[in-house]
Amino acid sequence: MLLHRALRTPRRAAALLAVTLAMALAALLPGCGGGGGAATPPAAPADLSVAFFGNSHTQWHDVPGLVRQLLQAAEPSRSVATATAPGLLFLDERLADAASLALLQGQPWQATVLQAQRYSLSGQVEYSTAEAQAWVRMTRAAGGVPVLFAEWPRRGIDESARIFTLYTSIARAEPACVPPSPPACDLAAAQHPAIVLHAADGNHASPAGALLAALLLASTLGGHAPTDFPNLAAAPVDGATQAVLRDVAAQAARQVSPWAWCPADQP
Repeated sequence: MLLHRALRTPRRAAALLAVTLAMALAALLPGCGGGGGAATPPAAPADLSVAFFGNSHTQWHDVPGLVRQLLQAAEPSRSVATATAPGLLFLDERLADAASLALLQGQPWQATVLQAQRYSLSGQVEYSTAEAQAWVRMTRAAGGVPVLFAEWPRRGIDESARIFTLYTSIARAEPACVPPSPPACDLAAAQHPAIVLHAADGNHASPAGALLAALLLASTLGGHAPTDFPNLAAAPVDGATQAVLRDVAAQAARQVSPWAWCPADQP
């Protein structure tokens, strides 16, 4: 997708106003949300630049780094740069976080990956998605493609449909791409139960789980089929398992297109 064409997304006046208001709020509340310092944007322009905004699910096992490695391996002649917003924040907290807003506005990003929409672990509480929608609008206003990164389900808990539906509801309100990470996790668990997808806490991803999510994100960002990516020599997952994960990611993407809610962004 983004490696093959320049994006010409029209700026929206309302979204620009949202950026201005959010940055003004951040100036008034510099300590809100515990941003924890500033991210360092890439030093030089790249063919594809992606900013990641999320919490520990993004940062454990360096999902942004895995995405960058996959895209670079798929097209070695093209440069890929990523930056990750500091802190372990929910998307609503990032609207008042100066470092997050500065990263978004610090340079033109061809895409943002947005993770950490609040959701109820018990399923009994409904949290606002207005803040996530604002991030989607701000990304579009800045000329980038928003990609919503829905978290995998917790081990042993049937919550994939609830999590994925929550993220797709955001995309229905404000068009964004949504790779099917939760369904892919379910497919992998059902078809290959020997592959460990979760960390010991049953919540965060294992290296294999993080790579599965990264394959779907990289596929969405680059327009490649998951099966087109080569093995990553430096990944903490053996080659045979990487091949299985590519196949699972491809199955999930065939069942639910990442571009179902952002058809204009599909290559």
